[in-house]
Amino acid sequence: MLHLSLAPLLVLVLGVSLGAAFPHDTLGKGCRLSQYQSIAPEQRHAVDRMRQEFFFSLSLGLCLQVTTHKCNTKLFHRRWNAVNLPVSDRVLLVAAELNLTTAMLGLPAAPAFAELCREPLHFFRSAREAVQGCVDPSHQPSGRLRHWLHKLQNAMRAESTECLRATTILHVLQVLDNLRCAALQDKC
Repeated sequence: MLHLSLAPLLVLVLGVSLGAAFPHDTLGKGCRLSQYQSIAPEQRHAVDRMRQEFFFSLSLGLCLQVTTHKCNTKLFHRRWNAVNLPVSDRVLLVAAELNLTTAMLGLPAAPAFAELCREPLHFFRSAREAVQGCVDPSHQPSGRLRHWLHKLQNAMRAESTECLRATTILHVLQVLDNLRCAALQDKC
């Protein structure tokens, strides 16, 4: 069974959960999200290919070295979308999602799957760095987002690494869409 200390990820999420507001709900001057207003088709394809291969391998019991696992989290099942949040909350949401995504994609994997993860992981790490430059720690997130961040913290404590990884990879295209929405600001 794969074991991973999620403490560093929890610290990042707790830090990010403290805020991400910008004056008049626009992104700060040091923020470089405009490059993510349009996700290149080849990038989306690489992410989707990785996602499909993961679940194909999982169904064969090849990917996680575990053939069955209980997964009770509905972390990405929300009654709201990023577009329903203020711009500052969108950035905070994406920061938390990217922290989780990079942590889960960076886990050890079978060589063939690790190779499929290489390009998406590089993309998500670059996006995470860009988003971190947009986070203002003085912001208090809205109730919706605060509730979701709390749900994320609980899932990281209660769920297995395998569960978190599978959930994250299943919803990785949603993370891409949320990144694009945060970059588009009011145009999303």
